[in-house]
Amino acid sequence: MWVTDMETAMKWWHGPRMSERPIAAIILAAGKGTRMKSSQHKVLHAIAGRPMIEHLLASVEALEPARLVTIVGEYREQLEERLADRCDFAVQDPQLGTGHAVQQAKNALQGFDGDVLVLYGDVPFVKAATMQTMIDRLRAVDAPAAVVLGFEPDDPLRYGRVVAQQGRILKMVEYKDASEEERACTMCNSGLLAARSDDLFELLERVQNENAQGEYYLPDIVNIAIADGRNCAVVSSDSADEVAGINSRAELAAAEAQWQSVAREDAMANGVTLRAPETVFFSYDTNLAEDVVVEANVVFGPGVSVASGAVIRAFSHLEGAQVGEGAEVGPYARLRPGAVLEKDSKVGNFVELKKTTLGEGAKANHLTYLGDATIGAGANIGAGTITCNYDGYFKHQTTIGPRAFIGSNSALIAPLNIGADAIVAAGSAVSRDVADGELRMVRADQLVKPGWADRFHDTMKRKKKASAKKDG
Repeated sequence: MWVTDMETAMKWWHGPRMSERPIAAIILAAGKGTRMKSSQHKVLHAIAGRPMIEHLLASVEALEPARLVTIVGEYREQLEERLADRCDFAVQDPQLGTGHAVQQAKNALQGFDGDVLVLYGDVPFVKAATMQTMIDRLRAVDAPAAVVLGFEPDDPLRYGRVVAQQGRILKMVEYKDASEEERACTMCNSGLLAARSDDLFELLERVQNENAQGEYYLPDIVNIAIADGRNCAVVSSDSADEVAGINSRAELAAAEAQWQSVAREDAMANGVTLRAPETVFFSYDTNLAEDVVVEANVVFGPGVSVASGAVIRAFSHLEGAQVGEGAEVGPYARLRPGAVLEKDSKVGNFVELKKTTLGEGAKANHLTYLGDATIGAGANIGAGTITCNYDGYFKHQTTIGPRAFIGSNSALIAPLNIGADAIVAAGSAVSRDVADGELRMVRADQLVKPGWADRFHDTMKRKKKASAKKDG
């Protein structure tokens, strides 16, 4: 058979063009995670408000994989529930090493003909660009049998080594099995690997467990391929942090600190002012526009967006909230899911909002709870006001019209509508609708007894004086 161009040659030799081959990902998550000391699966512990495996999946899904298989073991029902419709599952039981774990995906990938990435659920920060680099190297013209992701840590002592020359692997060796010369090599094995599906499972069949741990090591497929005379390649991660594994609470805390540090730098680089960066904590999806100012000790939970010119004052906590342009939050404010602050609105100290929209220019300056409410533009909510939105069984809505004035220490008993420009007098407990422009005052009549207080004080002083003489 004669071919006249490279593209036709590649199709003849490799089938479809390498760049068109589909991608599958195998995520290893069968470990017991004993060092975490938790009844929750290790990879479901959160970093920046998101389970660590979800961080990894976000990067994987950016590559649009055709297939995704998660290897499960201990606490597998937790992963199956969390990832139910997003991947296939394969069980590793017993757990006989990383090579054995990957083998469990063979049935799930039956009929798949493409490139496979092997990843780890407890290594969450691998970037999509790094994964793509591995795939691109696998698809290069020299067609390596496997591509390993290497890295060079400050302290390489405990890692397996990748002995390579100009990117071509000469040998893979676990630290416990390495000679002193091999341990002197600074290129370490992250554990991540890419291979074509047919190569991967054929090589895995030949892996033995004759090593210090008595396990089937995934990296051994590289040594087997090299022994066959085939080429294997290593690409290097930009940072050891990218391939850091998380196995304990201390490592989880370190990963959180690492993530937050990067997020803070990114925020400031994109025009956000952080008064005390080390005291501000972001969630994985926090979205802050240019010229937002964030003071000290602010925590952003998931689902927060803040528009340009807004100020988040110290000691505030926001989750599931939208803060509009020029709005002001805090200090000491709490915005719960469903809170919306429109342009130039303000919540002050010790104000809590939940499922509440504060209209443009509206204010709730202090000591207020507003739940299940819609507050019109320019309305003023006095100190100590609460919406009584829960009757013990159901939540009810409060609607306050534009420019309404709610006096201090008012209880608004939902369901309730208060009209535009209406006034609710301080200390009122309002349970019926208030019309536009109406004043509503709900107070008991004041009782006045002239001289009563003076007589009371005189009586009590005499009693106290008599008691003191008796005791003396």
